[in-house]
Amino acid sequence: QVQLVESGGGLVQAGGSLRLSCAASGTIFSINSMGWYRQSPGNERELVALITSGGSTDYADSVKGRFTISRDNAKNTVYLQMNSLKPEDTAVYYCYVEVRDTWFAVFRKVWGQGTLVTVSS
Repeated sequence: QVQLVESGGGLVQAGGSLRLSCAASGTIFSINSMGWYRQSPGNERELVALITSGGSTDYADSVKGRFTISRDNAKNTVYLQMNSLKPEDTAVYYCYVEVRDTWFAVFRKVWGQGTLVTVSS
């Protein structure tokens, strides 16, 4: 009953920037962690960044210093600001949220539909 809608992907030249957004809607009691994965052809899905309910963040080594994850709890939205983009950042980016719809429920991971980021050289 919870849906995630991603936006912000597109085509950008190397060195450029994009800002991805992921908004959760539906029956939401609370959200724990939120984050972003990405997958490109021939590669396994990798965790790009996550942010906990307390605001702690973690990043893949390949994006440290270039990407910033943030969240707006009032909007149930997680963002990924991507700067200094490189061709190797080209991938489909998937957001997720850990969400529960009641106070007694277990947190479950819900996925967005994916948004394509293409970085040209």
